[in-house]
Parts: sequence; structure tokens; C-alpha cells
Amino acid sequence: MAQNQSLTPLKLFLFAFYATHTIILSYIPLYLEDLKLSGTEIGWVLAIGPLAALISEPFWGYVSDKYKTVKRIVLLLLAILLPVSMVFFNVYSLALILLLAFLLYFFSAPITAFGDSLSQRRADELHISFGSIRMWGSIGFATSSLVVGQYLTLTDIQNIIWPYLLFGVIALIVSLRLTDAEPAQEPVNLQSVKQLFKNGKLMTFLVLIMFITITHRTSDSYIGIYINDLGGTESLVGIAWFVGVISEAAIFATAGYWFRKYKTLFFIIAAGALYTLRWFLFGIIDDPWIAIGLQFMHGLTFAVMYLTAFDYITRLIPKVVEGTGHLMFHTVFFGISGIIGSLAGGSIIDYLGVHALYLILAGLALIGTISLTIFHIVISRRHA
Repeated sequence: MAQNQSLTPLKLFLFAFYATHTIILSYIPLYLEDLKLSGTEIGWVLAIGPLAALISEPFWGYVSDKYKTVKRIVLLLLAILLPVSMVFFNVYSLALILLLAFLLYFFSAPITAFGDSLSQRRADELHISFGSIRMWGSIGFATSSLVVGQYLTLTDIQNIIWPYLLFGVIALIVSLRLTDAEPAQEPVNLQSVKQLFKNGKLMTFLVLIMFITITHRTSDSYIGIYINDLGGTESLVGIAWFVGVISEAAIFATAGYWFRKYKTLFFIIAAGALYTLRWFLFGIIDDPWIAIGLQFMHGLTFAVMYLTAFDYITRLIPKVVEGTGHLMFHTVFFGISGIIGSLAGGSIIDYLGVHALYLILAGLALIGTISLTIFHIVISRRHA
């Protein structure tokens, strides 16, 4: 019982903060469109996010390891983020929007990574499944996608600030009750961080997995355009997100039953193969409702890939720089992959169309899956 009680603030925090994440990911493009920004200008604003994360996540990860706390860093970031968001949603010139968007993502992107990092550490300490904690973020995301979508439909997109602040304030209050994981006793310096870059297995894994994570982030950016191109409406886009995230939550929730049955790399490779199939099917169908039905594969691809890859890199990095290592992984999965996917995906759609985009994503996922299979074989033979 004590263990469950100690995890309640963390679960509530994940629920509340991922609810704010839904608003940024799903509705910011609509908000910017309502401000009469062009498609190109909206693309600039969206590209600011991964760029800011690329800078902020390694920086705040190092600060967290240096001062041996996640809780205090999260509190600091949230305390700065909420006032920044109030200004962001009240500026109207492109220059100010770009500046405030950079600051918004600079302080928000690490919080998601820290939530996952703290969940992994607490799960290890309590000998429970990481997914049983992390699923509360997915539930928050799914709940917010429905509730906020309905709220904005009944009111106006310009009221987006109020649900954002509501969930943000809840996350801030709950974070006061978070429990920090047991820190490493060794001091942290830049030399410690260099250990990560000298870890050949870690660096190779991060490079190979990018072939798959780029496809995931590209689809995140353009699935709304894809569904609209098939003849779907904005409401169907919301339903597609909900179906996907609910399947994600189900995989996280049941991770304790299936995750330890096989080696971690087996699940990563299996998820890569399913990504290949998922994008191929997206590339050949022409009915938006079939696309929504296929969103159940989001759990079998993203949730399995993220959960198992997060566990794998946790075992590759020294505990003294665990926070930095987790945020480095987050930067690769969402930051670098997001920048490449957003920029390349838009050009592919302009020249070849959305169906061609998903067929190209299927090819990339296949390359990543084959490469990771070879990596797994090489690693296994070295330890044989």
C-alpha cells in the first residue's frame, strides 16, 4: 500500500502534464491557423519545438545529474513555463510567436523526459513495470484530446490557454509531492557525460533506431493532413489520436505481463517490423476510417518501441549520468527525429503526395529493422 501511495503523485503528475502536451501537439497548428499564419509560417513555429528540445534536454539533464534531483528541476521548469505560456498565447506577430514558442518548448520538452526518467527510476526501485506508471501519461493525453477538443468546439480556439493553464497548474501542484529517485553518490562533471559519447554500443543503437523514430515523428506531424487528404474531417483527426493513445496506454498497462518474456532487442525489432507494415498499409489505403482502425497499431509500435528502447538504454548508461542519458535518448527519439521528419515530410508531400510519404516511411522503417536485427546478432555473438 505504501508503494502505491508513494506513486500516486507521480501518476497524477504524468496525467496532468501529458494533458498539456496534447494541447500543444494536437491544437497549436489550428490555433496558429486561426491567427492567419500561412502554412509555411506554421511550419516554422512547429520546427522550433524539436530545435529547442535539442538544446534544452541535454542541458537540463546534465543540471539534474549535477544537483542529483529531478523533482526540483521539474518544479523550476514548470514555474517558468506557466508564465511563458501566458505570454505565448497573447502575442500575435510572427517574430514574437517564434521567440515565445522557442521558450515554451525549451522549458516544456525536458519535463516530459524527466517524467519518464523518474518513472523508470521509481519502477526499478520498487521492482514494478515502468509501463504501469507511464500509462498514466497516455491516459492523460487521451482524456485531454477528447475533453479539450469538445471544449474548443463549443467555445473558440482562442480559449486554448485556459485548459493549458488548468492542467499546467495541476501538474505544478502535484509535483510538490513527487518523490525523487535515489541518486548516484558519484559526483557529476563534463567528463562523466563524455562517457556516454564514448559508449559505442549506445551510440550505434541511437543511430540505428533513428531510422524508425524519424518515421514515427513524421507521421505525428502529418497524420492530420493525411486523414484530411483521404476525405476525413478535423473531428476524425481527434478520434485517430484518441484510438492511438488508448492502445498505447493498454500496452503500457500490460507491460508487466509480456515485457520480460523475451530479450529487449526482440521487442524493439518486432516493433520495427510492425512500423514497416503500419506505414505500408497507410500508403495504400484510401478510406479515413480504415486509417483510424489501423491506429490501434500505435500501441504495438510506438508503445512497445519506446518502452523497450528506454529500458535498453537505461542498462547501457552509468547511473551517475542516468538523467542525462535518458534525456539524450528523448532528444534522439523526439528532437532530432522530429526536425528531420517535419522538414523532409513536408517536401515529400508537396512533390509526391501523402501516400508516397507513407510508403517512403515504410522503407525507412524496414532499413531500421534490418539494421537493428544485424546489431542484435552481432551483440549476441560477442556475448556468446
